[in-house]
This record gives sequence, C-alpha cells and structure tokens, in this order.
Amino acid sequence: MNPLLNQPFSTPYQTPPFSTFETKDFKPAFLHAIKNARLEIKNIAENQAEPTFENTIEALALSGEALSRISSIFFNLNSAETNDEIQQIAQEISPILSDFSNDVLLNEQLFARVKKVFEEKESLSLNNEAQMLLEKSYKNFKKNGALLSSENKEKLRTISKELAMLSLQFGQNLLAETNDYQLHITNKSDLEGLPDFALETAKEEAESRNLSGWVFTLQMPSYLSFLKFARNRKLREQIYRANGVKAFQNNDKNNTEIIKKIVRLRFQRAKLLGFETHADFVLDERMAKSKEKVNNFLAELLKKAYPLAKKEIENLADFAKGIDGIEDLMPWDHAFYVEKLKKQRFDLSDEELKPYFELNQVTEGAFTIAQKLYGISFVPNNKIEVYHPDVKVFEVKNKAQECIGIFYADFFPRVGKRAGAWMTSFRDGSFVNNLHKIPQISIVCNFTKPTKNEPSLLTFDEVTTLFHEFGHALHALLAKTQYESLAGTNVYWDFVELPSQFMENFCYEPEALALFAKHYQTREVIPKELVDKITASAQFMEAYQTVRQISFGKLDMAWHATDPSSIDDVDVYENQAFEATQVYPKISGTNMSTSFAHIFQGGYSAGYYSYKWAEVLDADAFELFKENGIFDTETAQKFHRLLSAGGTVDPMKLYIEFRGKEPDINALLKRAGILAQ
Repeated sequence: MNPLLNQPFSTPYQTPPFSTFETKDFKPAFLHAIKNARLEIKNIAENQAEPTFENTIEALALSGEALSRISSIFFNLNSAETNDEIQQIAQEISPILSDFSNDVLLNEQLFARVKKVFEEKESLSLNNEAQMLLEKSYKNFKKNGALLSSENKEKLRTISKELAMLSLQFGQNLLAETNDYQLHITNKSDLEGLPDFALETAKEEAESRNLSGWVFTLQMPSYLSFLKFARNRKLREQIYRANGVKAFQNNDKNNTEIIKKIVRLRFQRAKLLGFETHADFVLDERMAKSKEKVNNFLAELLKKAYPLAKKEIENLADFAKGIDGIEDLMPWDHAFYVEKLKKQRFDLSDEELKPYFELNQVTEGAFTIAQKLYGISFVPNNKIEVYHPDVKVFEVKNKAQECIGIFYADFFPRVGKRAGAWMTSFRDGSFVNNLHKIPQISIVCNFTKPTKNEPSLLTFDEVTTLFHEFGHALHALLAKTQYESLAGTNVYWDFVELPSQFMENFCYEPEALALFAKHYQTREVIPKELVDKITASAQFMEAYQTVRQISFGKLDMAWHATDPSSIDDVDVYENQAFEATQVYPKISGTNMSTSFAHIFQGGYSAGYYSYKWAEVLDADAFELFKENGIFDTETAQKFHRLLSAGGTVDPMKLYIEFRGKEPDINALLKRAGILAQ
C-alpha cells in the first residue's frame, strides 16, 4: 500500500514516517486522496436531510483530511528538501489541486446548503467558534465565486489554475538562480576583513564543490557575511549585483513576464468577484480593511521615519568617507560600514556577540522563556522521524506533562532548501468528536552551519529570526480550538505577525538574555556591558530599517492596489514605486520584484504591510509586559489566551481583551527611537 495513504500513520503521535515515503509515491497518493475527498464532498452536497451545521458546515470542515496531510508533507518538502523530481510533481499536481478546490467552492448544490445554514444562523444555538466557522465558510464560498454566473465560474477556474502554476514557477526560478551563483575566490588577499567562521564555511563550501580556495553563495549566511565583513569593495559590489539580478537576467529563469501575468490575473479575479483591485479582495478579510487605510498607515510611518533615515545614511556616508575616503556610498557598502559604525559607536560587533549565541543554547533559551510564560516544556524525541538529518524534533508538554504538540527545527541552508526563514505545519491542532489531534509544527531557517572547528554561532539578527519563527510556532502549538481551519496561525494576515514579532522583544531584555546568552567555550553569561550595548544599539539605524520595510509594503501595494493592465516594464514600474522611499541610488540592472517571493510565491500579496502593522501591535503589547514585568504570570496568562484562540475571535476584539484598549502607533515609534528624536 502507498505509505502516504496509510493514515492515520502508526507512528508516535501520528507524525509523518518520512523514511517510508518515496518521491514516486506522491502523485498517486494525491490522485487517490482527491478521489476520496470528491466523494466526501458529493455525500455532503447530495445529503437528502435538511442542511444543518453538523451535516454541512462541520462535515465540510472535516472533509479531505488525508489530502490535507499529503499536501502539507509534500509542499513542506518542496520548500525545505526539494529536488528536480519533486519540483516536476509540483508542476503536475498544482493545477489538479486547483481544479479540485474550484470544484468544491463552485459546487452550486453544496453552496446552497451552506447558504441555507448561514441564513438560519440567528436561530441556531452555536458557540462562538462554530459561529466563526459558519461565517468563514460562507464567506469563503462567496469570495471564491459561488455567486458568479456559470460563464464567470469557468473564467475563475482558469485564472486560479494559471495562478497556481505561475506562483510555483516563480519560486522554482528563484531557487535555481540562488543555487546557480557562486563567488569563487582563490586569492587570499581578497578575503581581508572576513572572520574565521566565514572563511571556514566558505572553504568547506568550496570543498563540497570540488574547488580550491573559498566559495561564497547567495544563501543568506554566506551572502550577508561577505557584505558585512569583506574589505574588497569590488567583490562586495559583485555579489550584491548577483543577488539583485536573481530571476532578472536574460535567460529562461527570468520572472518579469511571470510577475506581469500574476498581477493581471489577480486583478481579473478581483474584478470578477466584485472587487475594485486585488488589494480590495485581500483586505476584505484583514484588520486594515481597505487599501486606503494601508496606504495611509504606510504614509504616516514614512513621513515620520524618512527624514531620520536620510540623516542616518548621511551620517554613514560621512563615516565611510572619513575612514576610507568613500565618495559615493552605495548599497553594497551599507552592511560593511554599518558594522564598523556600530562597533565605533557602541563598541559592539556581531563577532563580539556571536560566541554568546551558540545555536543550541539560543534554542534552549527560547524554550525556557516559553516555559516561564506559558508553563510548557520541550523534550527531545529521537524516535520521531525527520526528513533530513539536520532536523531536530521535540515533544511539547504542558504542566501536567501531557504532550500538546510536536515541534520540528530545521536550521541550516542546503541546496534543496529555499532561502529565508518560515514557520509551517504538518498538521494543525483540532479537538472534534472527543478526538484530540495535536499540532505538528516546524520552523525552517538558514543559519550559519557548524564547521569542523566551531559550532553554529548566530549573529544577533539570526537570534531575533529564531525567536520570530518560534513565536509563530507557539501560536500554533498553544492552539485550543475545535477546528483545524481556525487553529493557531489561521488568523488574519495582518494579525499573524503579532506573536512572532512579540517574541523578538525578549532578545533585548537583560532578564531574558541571562537565561541563554552564554559563551560557548567558557559558559560565562553575557556581561552586563554587552547587554547594555545591545539595548543601547536597539534603535541604531532603525529609521532606515523602517523605511526599507515601508518600501517593500509600498511596492506590494503598487502591484496589487491598482489596475496593472498597462504595466509594460517591471523595472520602470518598480522604480516608480520605490521613488518616495529611496535613500540609496537605484542600481541599474537589478530588480527586487523578480525575487519578492513573499508576494509572488508566498501568501503576502497586498499584505506585506502587515509586518509593520503587527509591529505596532507587538510594541504596544510588550509595553504591558514591561510595565508589569516581562515574565509576569497574569500578563502572560492573558497573552496565552490571545494565542490559544487562533482564528475563533475577531483579532481586534481579541487584542482589546488582552490590552484593554486598541493598539497605539506611538508605542512602535517610541521603541524605534523615531518619536523621541
């Protein structure tokens, strides 16, 4: 029997038995599971009994479980451990999955039953979660074309299928371009300034490619180390430009036409469904509600941050000119001179900090903070299978030592893994019909690998990244919901970043740092003077970073909040979108959009603003912890309730229940040092 179909898996906590899966198993498993899911949908739609919440809404929510499991396993592997064969299956199966989804959402008989239950909702005795499931179910059908004419339903089908394929192709092109580049150095003098860890990693990379010397790549740990430390300005420019032309070169991996097709199809879909633009379609179910509110939010932040950002870059340019005679500070100089200025101003550098941030110790620190806040513990379990030897797995236990979730951690870059960091799930939690299915959650990162001589030592940015993704994981692991579709991170996208960004705050708190920032050789706790420097430097270049994030949000809205039909030149259009946020000269021949995976491959289209939106929430939320004590039990319990509710309550209502008021943008501006200045 196909092991993917042997569900529930007879493994600890029904976790995926990865060693039993072969790549060739996936497509037949998909086809079989889709066939069964279609039968389940048919039975719900053709049920002769009067539509009820149980026989229609709940039955629909519980249908297709095997298909959902296979999809989560397959697409997680496609992101973290892919190969040509997996990518080919993804190309073949995506349109089939899109067809199935459309067949469900455009099923008139099924929608008639959903609509009837929805129209009778006032007379039903439903709890809050059931009411939310009913409302979201009805809205999901409506937003996906259930009220369209037959002709327009067919148009929608075609659009959805093509979008699925284009998004997949965008990601595959980007991964190929990332993997294809190498900066091969054989002259040791070209390596001046690079620390030992970066040299050792580059040497091992070269050896893995059967080359002499050193190899640097576009994988983030390698790329950023080179930009931050290499004195050779020409080589910094070379690798910067290589990163800037990913999927923007004159070859078959160019994403410009794909982008134009994606935004036009998204616009056409929005118009079909009665929305003015794709942004209106997306924001209909976001805290922000409208593109006008998003644009006003970004404009307000930009107005306050931009003058300070310009000043920061002017100061950096003066510094670079003063020490190296640089007349024209360029983007490939930024990280290099920021590191040097930070060292001068705060006597602080990543190299000084890294010995205190050994990966295993930082991970244990995150676990300890979760234990102090929420009473949970993380216990290694080597009997649970993993998809790659680098992956570690833990049981998550509550105070009663009951297992409430499974946590996977996959930390290091490799050829089959896409760049960046993300949290994902192999299964979200649920509790229906007295059957508790615990969540199986994973965080995937690309941190500096251990070498023969040194463990994985994290930069401070990598520390905050780990805490960020761990915050997402906690949101999913602490879920206390009946239905999987409302559990954990299944919330509005501009709310989903609150738990993750909230956790980053602990990286700046002396009381938290004392728990895990220990020298990997001496076990000495990080000295107070270094903690003071971290705290003092927290606002360093923050206005610039704020403007940078705003620029990405504005680019996203430029693509999605207008009619894109007349956009001809992707680069020209991008430059126009960036104009108001530009603090460095535009580098001709480079492009951001062609590698902007968040909005063209991931789920952040018309939603990238949500990082800054959620920063307002997290800054405001953490103010309460600062007032009461960062490990205050009562405050933590209130935040625990916010996390455990998932998508069962409107997010603003949930936030006000926790905080007692709506979030205040000034909390973010104060934390960033923008308001005070």
